[in-house]
Amino acid sequence: MATYLRPTSQTEALAALAQGRLTVLAGGTDYYPSKVGKPLADDILDISAIASLRGIRDEGNAWRIGTTTTWSDLAEADLPPLFDGLKAAAREIGGVQIQNAGTLGGNLCNASPAADGVPPLLALDARVEIADTAGSRSVALADFILGNRTTLLRPNQLLAAILVPKPAHEARSHFLKLGAREYLVVSIAMVAATLETETGRVRAARIAVGACSPVARRLPLAEAVLAGKPCDATLGEFLRAEHLAALAPIDDVRASGEYRLDAALTLAKRVLSHLGAQA
Repeated sequence: MATYLRPTSQTEALAALAQGRLTVLAGGTDYYPSKVGKPLADDILDISAIASLRGIRDEGNAWRIGTTTTWSDLAEADLPPLFDGLKAAAREIGGVQIQNAGTLGGNLCNASPAADGVPPLLALDARVEIADTAGSRSVALADFILGNRTTLLRPNQLLAAILVPKPAHEARSHFLKLGAREYLVVSIAMVAATLETETGRVRAARIAVGACSPVARRLPLAEAVLAGKPCDATLGEFLRAEHLAALAPIDDVRASGEYRLDAALTLAKRVLSHLGAQA
């Protein structure tokens, strides 16, 4: 018979994980739909009752987002313009019911190529905190997600938090997503970008594209081109198709790889032009 555990502390949860393989559950918005018509035979560790794993805190040099923080929590939080892109993604993840239950940590651990939370977090240069009974360590989000549905997490480990460093200069972000309809849709392509600016010019740019590779990817060629450019509504015009060389889109039922590349370039130009105009 399947086991269901609902600990109230991280210590208790990690002790349970150390005893044997368990399926960690937070919001369950990906897990339960995948089990429709199938028996629920997994041994479950439900971490939703652990208060220390939920919420957003300013820790001086970074913001700490607990792994069970919901998308609604994030969308309603009082955060600087740096988080505008992540908030925009939060408002497009499923419907309100999904946003109320789905968690940021679950979105990352599910590791879908079309996970809406990954590009904006990559553009924020986010890291994740991985915990086990021996302690915790942080790794770059870009190194945490290894491929489609694959992460660095071992069976005895828990993703405890997402860490967003504070930028050195004034910064804001933006996010755009393309799907077959406006809401309740899996992305065809999505783009997030963060711009750090000073005296009207780009000091640093971070651009990430999702649903166009096995994992979301940064665009280092585009980021390098934008350094030092003036911030205005023409900023997106500096992008070229060759700047998307890091991507590897596939053909599937939603779109062809060629269409995805074209869509990603268009979205990236729009995101950058929006940010340039805002700056």
